[in-house]
Amino acid sequence: MNKGYLCIILHGHLPYVRHPECEEFLEEDWLYEAITETYVPLILVFEKLLQDKVDFRLTMTLSPTLISMLSDELLQNRYLRHIHRLIELAHKEVERTRWELEFQNLAQMYLSRFYAARETFERYNRNLVNAFKALQDAGNIEIITCAATHGYLPLMESTKPSVKAQVKVAVSHYQKVFGRKPQGIWLPECGYNPGDDEILKEAGLRYFFTDAHGVLHATPRPKYGVFAPVYCKSGIACFARDLESSRQVWSSIEGYPGDYYYREFYRDIGFDLDYDYIRPYIHPDGIRINTGIKYYRITGEDDKKPYLPGLAQEKAAEQAGNFMFNRQRQVEFLSDFMQKKPIIVSPYDAELFGHWWYEGPMWLDFLIRKIYFDQDTLQMIHPSEYLLEHPRNQVVTPSMSSWGWKGYSEMWLQGSNDWIYRHLHQASLRMTELVKKFSPHHPDGLLKRALNQALRELMLAQSSDWGFIMGTGTHYNYAVQRTKDHILRFTNLYEQIKSNSIDENFLADIEYKDNIFAEIDYRVHQ
Repeated sequence: MNKGYLCIILHGHLPYVRHPECEEFLEEDWLYEAITETYVPLILVFEKLLQDKVDFRLTMTLSPTLISMLSDELLQNRYLRHIHRLIELAHKEVERTRWELEFQNLAQMYLSRFYAARETFERYNRNLVNAFKALQDAGNIEIITCAATHGYLPLMESTKPSVKAQVKVAVSHYQKVFGRKPQGIWLPECGYNPGDDEILKEAGLRYFFTDAHGVLHATPRPKYGVFAPVYCKSGIACFARDLESSRQVWSSIEGYPGDYYYREFYRDIGFDLDYDYIRPYIHPDGIRINTGIKYYRITGEDDKKPYLPGLAQEKAAEQAGNFMFNRQRQVEFLSDFMQKKPIIVSPYDAELFGHWWYEGPMWLDFLIRKIYFDQDTLQMIHPSEYLLEHPRNQVVTPSMSSWGWKGYSEMWLQGSNDWIYRHLHQASLRMTELVKKFSPHHPDGLLKRALNQALRELMLAQSSDWGFIMGTGTHYNYAVQRTKDHILRFTNLYEQIKSNSIDENFLADIEYKDNIFAEIDYRVHQ
């Protein structure tokens, strides 16, 4: 009999980046890197676990924007071009390093991985959503949704129709893709605002997540802290992040990913090798970029030694055992005084596994196998399963909160990005105005297309990613441009609709560029 549960959540999300107007676009590489380095490795780990009859449970967000990009034919074709180029480069690296055995072994490793990525991509008809759907249908993965374009909901407090639209569009999109309703939702950036749970409840969702302080500062204080879910007054359940287990994996200083035996993310041949040699495999404008081929391990700041996969594998196995041991001690301690089995909620960004932390999927594989074979104290579980087993939980009002810097929205509301909100709020109010004016008349044809596209542009502008990127300073100009582009496209549509002078060529152009949510209905924004 187990004494408690572990709930691991991987938050899979990327902002909607699709530029058909350009033959190659730098930021589209975010998707291609994620496919090769995170999503294919995770799929291969999960498939091998099923093949070995390891019964496991893992919860995973697939945000609507990520699903839309994975399902897009243009991006699928561009990913194939990308992986073909990497395979060609890896073949050249095998030849170039023929007199350097350690590096040649690594070149062979990357060549094998790139071939596996292409084979997996083709096996699922170029749409990896099919792989995750099969894993959910098998009962091992519980896929949850996210706000439609990852809009940061607490900063939409003054425009609640936008909160409702972000949730309703996400739920509808999920149902279309997976053939069932989502059980839970990942609130973007763990951003919770009291009262938003009523909107989640109305959309048919059963649970959501907050950072630890969102529940620890709830009213009244929760009896079991973050180690049991709580119910909001609406009846929807809230699970809170366990800080200790998160820090062990997430922190590059205290956590496992900073181990000196692991692969160094920041040394890539795209920057290290001769420009003329590497130029065919970087951006056409000559911008050096990461290729994913990295030959060194972390080993301190200056003296980088060659990466040794065998040693890294041993370290991943050791640290998976350490993580399991610590969770066992946690649940043993908690079970002594809790009147229900504790649940340890451990959420991470999915791209930590494989992209940032190369050994992450391997570590996860070891952890799942150790939990299944080596102990009986701890069991993996989905949130929905825990609620079925423990339907009675304390009713509280969680605190307004987020994860990220200081835990109260500061990453998304600071000097570098605060200017965006007056424009987003004004656009939201205008969208509501359009809905009230036109929905009673059931417009069709060009007007309906323009109204639907106006909502797409508003929602794409609301993505929390743009404010986050402005806050970090990476790809700053791109984030600013995307925000301005969508607000301007929305404003143009608003003025054309109001003046009954819709430019069909303009509309068709942005429908082609911003083609997310083909079945969107503008009336959800009310």
